[in-house]
Amino acid sequence: MKSTPSGGAQTRACIYVRISQDRSGAHLGVDRQREDCEALAERNGWQVAEIYVDNDLSAYSGKPRPGYRRMLADLEQGTATVVVAWHTDRLHRSPTELEEYIDLSERRGVNTHTCQAGPIDLSTPSGRMTARILGAVARHESEHKGERVARARRQKAMSGQWGGGIRPFGWGVPTGETRTVVDKKTGEERQEPVLDMNAIVPEEAAALEQGTDHLLSGGSIRGWTKWLAEKGFTTSRGNPITTTDARDMLLRHRNAGIAVYKGQEVGRGQWAPIIPEDKFRAVVAILSDPGRITNRGAQPKWLGSMLYLCGRDCGIGMTVTQSGGRQYPSYRCPTGHGGGRRADKVDQFVEEAIVERLSLPDAQEMLLPGPDDVDVAALQAESEQIRRRMTDLASLFGGGQIDMVQFTEGTDTARAQLEGVTTQLARAATRDPLVDLVGAPDVRKAWKALLLEQQRNVLRELVTVTLATPRPGRMPDGGYFDYDAVIFDWKRATR
Repeated sequence: MKSTPSGGAQTRACIYVRISQDRSGAHLGVDRQREDCEALAERNGWQVAEIYVDNDLSAYSGKPRPGYRRMLADLEQGTATVVVAWHTDRLHRSPTELEEYIDLSERRGVNTHTCQAGPIDLSTPSGRMTARILGAVARHESEHKGERVARARRQKAMSGQWGGGIRPFGWGVPTGETRTVVDKKTGEERQEPVLDMNAIVPEEAAALEQGTDHLLSGGSIRGWTKWLAEKGFTTSRGNPITTTDARDMLLRHRNAGIAVYKGQEVGRGQWAPIIPEDKFRAVVAILSDPGRITNRGAQPKWLGSMLYLCGRDCGIGMTVTQSGGRQYPSYRCPTGHGGGRRADKVDQFVEEAIVERLSLPDAQEMLLPGPDDVDVAALQAESEQIRRRMTDLASLFGGGQIDMVQFTEGTDTARAQLEGVTTQLARAATRDPLVDLVGAPDVRKAWKALLLEQQRNVLRELVTVTLATPRPGRMPDGGYFDYDAVIFDWKRATR
C-alpha cells in the first residue's frame, strides 16, 4: 500500500508485525496487525516501503527473528524513517534488543509509532523511559505467562495426564471425533482424528512387549529393529524405525505407567502400563550399562557362526565361507584346519538336536531358578521413596535450607542407593532364553518363531557344539554327512 500526502516529500515508513504462537498456521494474527498498521500509515500519509513479518516467533524466547533483523539492517541503510508496529511488545521484549533499537533510532533518526501505545519519541529522555517501562511491563507479562504455563504442565504431569506432543508408540486410539488443523506451510485446512492418548494400541503394545522380552533374553536393539521392520511397524509419524527410535521406545517411562516432567519421575500416570515396572527397570539398566557393546558390526546370518568350535584343539569359533569354488556355504576354521562342513546341514542337525532335547519331559528342570529372594513390590516402593527424597533435597536446596555440599552428598547417596535397587529389579526381570521353548505345545514351531539372534542365545546357554574332522566317503546311512563329527556338550543338566 502506498499513499500520497497532500504536499511535500513522502515520509517512508516500514511495518513490523509478529505473533508469538500461531496455533492454526493461518497467519490470522499477523494479518490483523498488518491491517491496523497500514491504516495508521495511511492516516498519516506515509509511504510504506516494506513490511516485515515474523510469524509464530517469540521476542522473549531469544530465538533469531529473521524479519526483525532484516528490518534493522534496512534501517541502517536508510530504507525508512518511521517504524510502524501494532504495539511496542511486538518489536521487542528483551532489554538488550530495546537498547540496540534505541541506539539505531538515535543514529538514523527513526521514529516509532504504534497502533495501541501511540508514538514513541526515542530522541528524548522521557520517550526512552516510556519505551523502557513498556518493555519491562511486557517482559514481566511474558515471564508471568511462562510461569503459568510451566505450572500447568507440571500439574498435568503430576496428575498423570498427557502433556501433548508426538503420539507415543503404543498409545493413541481414535475417539471417532475429528478436529480441523491448518498446515503451516500451505495454509490448507484438513481434518485429523482426535486420539485418546490413554488408550493402548494393541499391535504396538504387543511389539513393545516383544522388544522388552527380546532384550531381557539377551537380544539386541538391532535385532528388535529388524523384527519391527519385518512386521511392517513404523514410527507414529509413519517413518521407518531406526535403532535410535527403537531404543527410545523401550526407554520411555510411559511404557511402565510412570509420569515424567522435565526428565524427572513425578508419580504414576493415569493410564494402564504396557510393561511391568520390574521389566522396564531391567531394560533401563541394560541399555544404560556403559560397558554394553552398541556396535557389534555385521550381524551373523548362520546359527553357529563363531559359536561352533573347531575340533582340532584350537578352540576357535568357526566361520561360514563360500570359498574354493564350492556351491554352498560351509563352516571352516579361520586357521585353515580341516575341510568345510555344509552350513545348512550342520545348522539343521543342531536345531533338531536342540528341539529334541527341549521336548523331553525333564526339560522343565533345565530352566534356571527364578530370583525368588527378590521382593519386586518392596523394591519398587523403595525406588519411589528414593526419588521422592531426591526431589525433596532439590526443594530444600532451592529454598536455601541446605547448602551445596549437603545437597551434593545427599544426592550422591540417593543415586547410589537407586542404582542398587535398579540392579536388583533388573535381576528379577531377566529372562531365561529357554523359557519360550520349554513347555511349549510345539517346541519345533516355537523354535522357528524365534529370531536368529534369540536362537543363538539359546545355543549359547544350552550347549557347546564342536565340529570335529569328518570321515571321508559315504557314511553308513548312505549319505556323505558325518553326524558323529558334530559333538554336543550340554551345559545344563536336569536337577
